[in-house]
Formats: sequence, C-alpha cells, structure tokens
Amino acid sequence: MGYLIGIDVGTSGTKTLLMDEAGEILGNGTEEYPCLSPHPLWSEQDPADWWRATAESVKRVIAEAGIDGSEVQGIGLSGQMHGLVCLDEGNNVLRPAILWNDQRTGAECEEITDKIGAERLIDLVCNPALTGFTAPKILWVRKNEPEIYEKTKKMLLPKDYIRLKLTGEYATEVSDASGMLLLDVKNRTWSEEMLSELEIDKDLLAECFESTEVSGRILPEIAADLGIPSGTPVVGGAGDQAAGAVGNGIVKTGIISATLGTSGVMFAFADEVQTDPQGRVHTFCHAVPGKWHVMGVMLSAGGAFQWWRNNLAELEIEQANKVKCDPYDILCEEAEEAPAGSEGLIFLPYLTGERTPHANPNAKGAWVGLTVRHGRNEMIRSLMEGITYGMKDSLEIIKGMGVEVSQIRVSGGGARSEFWRQMQADIYEQPVCTINAHEGPAYGVALLAGVGTGVYGSVEQACEATIKVASETQPNPENSTAYATFYPIYQQLYRSLKDDFDRITEAVG
Repeated sequence: MGYLIGIDVGTSGTKTLLMDEAGEILGNGTEEYPCLSPHPLWSEQDPADWWRATAESVKRVIAEAGIDGSEVQGIGLSGQMHGLVCLDEGNNVLRPAILWNDQRTGAECEEITDKIGAERLIDLVCNPALTGFTAPKILWVRKNEPEIYEKTKKMLLPKDYIRLKLTGEYATEVSDASGMLLLDVKNRTWSEEMLSELEIDKDLLAECFESTEVSGRILPEIAADLGIPSGTPVVGGAGDQAAGAVGNGIVKTGIISATLGTSGVMFAFADEVQTDPQGRVHTFCHAVPGKWHVMGVMLSAGGAFQWWRNNLAELEIEQANKVKCDPYDILCEEAEEAPAGSEGLIFLPYLTGERTPHANPNAKGAWVGLTVRHGRNEMIRSLMEGITYGMKDSLEIIKGMGVEVSQIRVSGGGARSEFWRQMQADIYEQPVCTINAHEGPAYGVALLAGVGTGVYGSVEQACEATIKVASETQPNPENSTAYATFYPIYQQLYRSLKDDFDRITEAVG
C-alpha cells in the first residue's frame, strides 16, 4: 500500500499528516513558530521557520505512523495565502515574508485601484485590491525597499517556498495564485494586462499549475534527510482555503463550508465564475480542475478568541492545566451561562482590520452596549457571537449572488465546540453539520496528492471515498429570533464607527 503526505504551512505552525489510500490518518504533527509585528499593522515570518517545521514534522509523522518511508507515494502542499517571499538569484531569502494579515499596504491598494479602475479590476482578476493580497506587497517593497526589490529574482507564496526547498522548482498553482491579484482567474493563467499595468516582470513569478498536477519531485539530498524516496512527486496543492474545502468535501454545488480558524472563511463551490460587483467576497480558482469558488474572509475569527485566551484568560488556563483540558472548553462553558444576545452586549471582531465585507485595514475591535449588568460570561459569549455575525456577513452576500446553499459544513475551532456549533446554526438560521475528517488543509492536499499520483480518479472521487457527514445541528428558533434582532445592530455599528476608526488610526500614526 502507498501512503500520502499533506503539509500545511500555517500562520501559527506547520501541520503535516500521513494517511493511507483509504483516507485513514496514521500520523500527524504540528511544529509551531512565531509571528512578528515589528511595526503596528505589520505581520511577518521567517521562511526558515517554515522549512524547519516542515522537515521536523514530516520525519515525525513517518515515525508515528510506523511505516517504511520508501512507501510514501506523493506529497501535497498547502499554506497561508497571499504571503510574499523575496528570493535572490541564489534562492536566499532577502527579507522576512510579509503575511496575509499584514495591513501596511493601504496606499498601494489605492494606487492599484486608481491605475486599473475598480470595475476593471473585477473584470481582469475577479477581485478588488485588498491589503492582504500579494500584488500590493510587491509594490510596497518596490517603493519602500528598492534595494531588496532590485536583488529579487523570484517571488513565491509561502507553500511554494517549501516546494522550492523540497524539489528545487519554482512553481505555484491556480488556487493560491488567485489571491495574488495577478492571475486571470477566469482563464486560470497570469494576467499579462495586470503585470504590464503594474510594471511587474512576469519572470519574477513561478510557473502556474492546476492543483492536482505534479509540479516537482523530491531532491535526492532532501529525500535522504526526510527518509522518503528520491523523486517522490509533489503536486501543485492549494492555498489553505481551497485545500481545506477539499478536505471538507466542498467539491460540488450547494455544499459550502464555514471555517473558524485564525481567520474565518465562508467558502462556496462554483461550477462557473461568479463575482460580486462590489468586490466584497473573493472569486478564486478552486483546487478542483476547471472549477471556481466564492469566498468571504474575516481576518480575526478564532484569532479574536485566541486574543482573549492569551490576554484575559489566566484563570481559565490555570484551571485547564489542573483538570487537563483545553482552556477554550472552559471559556465556552462560561459563555453558555449567558443568554443568546448577551443582554445587548455586542462585540466587533475587527482586531486586525477587516476584509469581508468592509475591506478596511483601519477597522478596530470594540465592545458596545456594556453595562454594570454584564460580566465575564456575557463578554465571552458576545465575543463568540460577534465572530459568528461576521461569518454571517459573508454567508448573506454569497446567497445574494445566487449561489446555492443547501448544506453548511463547519470546521476549525468553531466545529469542535458543541456550543459554538449551536450558535452558528442559530445565527445562520440554517442547520450545520460536521464531517468525519477534521484535519483541514493538510488532509485536502493529501487527497490532491492522491489524485495527482493516480490513487483516485478525480478530486470528487477522492472526497466521496473518504469524507462522510458525522453530525447535524438544527437551529434553536428562540435563539435565532434573538440573534435576528441584534445582527442588524451589529452591522450598523460598523457604519456608525467607521470614521472614528480612521481617526484612531491617524492618531496612533
């Protein structure tokens, strides 16, 4: 029997898993690394940390699985999207990678929009210019670090830097490339018009593949270190969201996913290219060849909950250590003590700006409605409700585009908690379900590796063979009524505070 490896280069760590052809996970492991913020709104990482974490986690999962590494048949790569890795002619990293949640490029986004035009951007690349995307980062480096730009010979996305280290190949694939603002998403190739308008040399970019295509093979010296065969195929893989969608079986019309990780993503499959004229959601190539997806992204979903845990949950962490459980479990128990709607306390989850639906790097987090009646339970619950309201923003836009929504599959931290699953069903006003696979992007790209190496005939066949619905949660009508009252207020609060967010940003400098 052959085995498949999936590698996901995430924001907080690299997760690797090893599975057999039936989809059973035999080994998995995560290696963490820091995220740096040398200036307000900046977010960077050292690509060397990604490579260290990749090598260590691959060796760990092979050991955990107890298999002979020579039986590894293929590798799939996923990773955080939009990040910019600048390499010199010797493939040396010239500066820390600028990440997806970095917000420094507001001026560059305005420059791109002014030069191309908002409507023409949607026509050329199906998306507006947003601070998270890669093209504005390229312009920022060219403007602010000309000596770095001059030395740069290749610009890669995070997972594609790992591909380079594994195979020696400069390659990317259509789902991740869609988030660079440089891909003709409709035709699944680099946009010559965008590159020309922005004066970016096409030679700086990698060759672009479909997600299931073999894009390189493991170098002999790397194979010897990792304990896998030299020449093992590495497929194109996918950006983390498309990969996670494959891992959740979001590969046919009507099935969408709601993923609460560091960011929050509402992801819908599309047979044809569908765009929002206002550019509030993204239209990208899917990891399924010849298909697309529509995606709404909020920047601080689980990240906002993590912020609370790291800064305000010392007692819960201490208690969790004593009883050997996850601090989030205790936080959810506390939140459950408060009523739906948190007695009028509303949390705006814009801790790192926001993408969908506001596309505003200056947006800020806030609690509104706080009174002496509110305590810790209401604050925690309102935080979770605010995150879920943000996800509903994307869901409503997707529905408004005419995209069919017959089933919502939830994953990430919001799926592990029964309480949060119920909250999602109540706020979305629609049943939500979980599946038997919980490994997200790493699982998805392992399946893509199986397709690329002939284990499965297609992505759809791979998902049918391995992914099943495990549970379904129905909305609570009473809670849904309460949320239907507070959700419009949540939406209005952003509009009321938008100008103040800008003034705060100016005051901080």
